Amino acid sequence: MTVQVIRARLRGHGLHHGWSRLREILSVQQRVTATFRQRDGRTLHVRKATVPDPELREIHTMLNLPSNPGGIKKQTI
Repeated sequence: MTVQVIRARLRGHGLHHGWSRLREILSVQQRVTATFRQRDGRTLHVRKATVPDPELREIHTMLNLPSNPGGIKKQTI
């Protein structure tokens, strides 16, 4: 999705923020990786997105996007 498409869709929902403000709102959500050592010596990596604040959740809803982008990824090495 381009910046113009995102802003047009949000304007359609009555949200008229500039791109700088939208970037501030979008920047609060991050992907986090937790690493655990298992009893058998293998390493487990769990990666997931942080919980969005209400303002970001509203934008996700307006854009018809999941509030937990990327889901939860587990990898054992």
